[in-house]
Amino acid sequence: MDVLEAIQTRRAVRDYLDRPVGASTVNSLLQAAVQAPSAMNRQPWRFAVIQDAARLKRYSDRAKELLLADPKLDQKTRVYRDLLSAKEFNIFYNASTLVAVCVEERGPFSDADAWLAAENLMLTACDAGLGTCCIGFALGVLNMPEVREELRIPASGAAIAPIIVGYPKAIPPAPPREDPRVLAWLT
Repeated sequence: MDVLEAIQTRRAVRDYLDRPVGASTVNSLLQAAVQAPSAMNRQPWRFAVIQDAARLKRYSDRAKELLLADPKLDQKTRVYRDLLSAKEFNIFYNASTLVAVCVEERGPFSDADAWLAAENLMLTACDAGLGTCCIGFALGVLNMPEVREELRIPASGAAIAPIIVGYPKAIPPAPPREDPRVLAWLT
């Protein structure tokens, strides 16, 4: 698969087989992630890999509690309120692996750098026949002090891009995409 094909076929997968992703496969995804560009070549990314199903379930349950308890529910959380309230719903969609792209210290470009690494990881996973999905709902729980400690994220850092990885049951169809909207093209 070439890079353009990976870009065009990568999907947010939310339904996974009960099949673990091997350590060597995860390592190959991490190796691809660290090839991302970064501001001033700082390479601020760090990774927390969670493959413990009980821990992922605990994080999911706590994330749902945090989201639903927030009196200032954002629009997305309001839309998903019923789903988040369902006891059986797992925000990680029962994927076998969560890779949290983190930074040890936040700086002016660290979050953008982490997202670039996350995209490399997702495109490489697509090429390997794996599914991925960014789980924004996980950010609150992953950045709680006790969870940060478990994941060894320093106080000066943060979890930036939580990406689930697994073997997809099916690849969702492509959502419609708009043509590029160019604000300016100055010549």
